[in-house]
Parts: sequence; structure tokens; C-alpha cells
Amino acid sequence: MKKILIIIFVLFSFNSFGLDKTTTFTNEIFLKAQLNGKTVVVNSWNKFCMTCSKQIKILEEAKNEFKNVIFLSYEQEKYKNISELLKIDYWTTIVIYKDNKEIYRSLGVTKKNDIFKAIKQNM
Repeated sequence: MKKILIIIFVLFSFNSFGLDKTTTFTNEIFLKAQLNGKTVVVNSWNKFCMTCSKQIKILEEAKNEFKNVIFLSYEQEKYKNISELLKIDYWTTIVIYKDNKEIYRSLGVTKKNDIFKAIKQNM
């Protein structure tokens, strides 16, 4: 039984590694988007987090649907300065900004409908 659990864990872990997880957040892009009145979606992730992988897949789909929204992401453990700036304490956090204000925040949401609804409502 123990071997089966290890195999299952390894298979699911490789699925989370297969995604292209990159840090796209920069202060310059974030501030410029805010000044231009854009809606900005920021998510924090960790490279070993399966929930993060699910969110990244959904946010990649959202990029294709919501062309006027800026999507930024960063690795939580590696970029503590971004976490401090945005007051994001946990991986799997999705925050939406509009007009220089935070207007939505969620933690661990992995349902496409919920994420898409939050973006639509806050554009």
C-alpha cells in the first residue's frame, strides 16, 4: 500500500512540474497597468504546490479570454519582497487590483468558474 501511495504522489507531482511557472511580476509592469486603469490579476505560487498548478492552468486560460486584463505571477518563496509589497502571506493567493485598489482576494481557489467569475465581476 505504501508503494502505491508513493507512486501516486510521484505521478501527481510530475504533473505539477510540467507547467511553465515563471515569475512575471515586476513593480514597473504592475504600477504602469494601475496607472492605465487596467485590471491586474496577481497570483503567488510555489513550484511543488499542486493547488498552484491547478490555478496556473486556469489563469493561462483566463489570459486568452480576458484580453484587457494584465496577469502577473511570482514564486512566493523566492520573491519575499513582492509578498511584502502586496501583503500576500500564502501560496495559492489570487489578488485582483483595479484603480490602484485591491478589490478581490482568494486563497486556494481551484474552480475555473469561481476564478473566471471573480475576474469578470472586477473588470
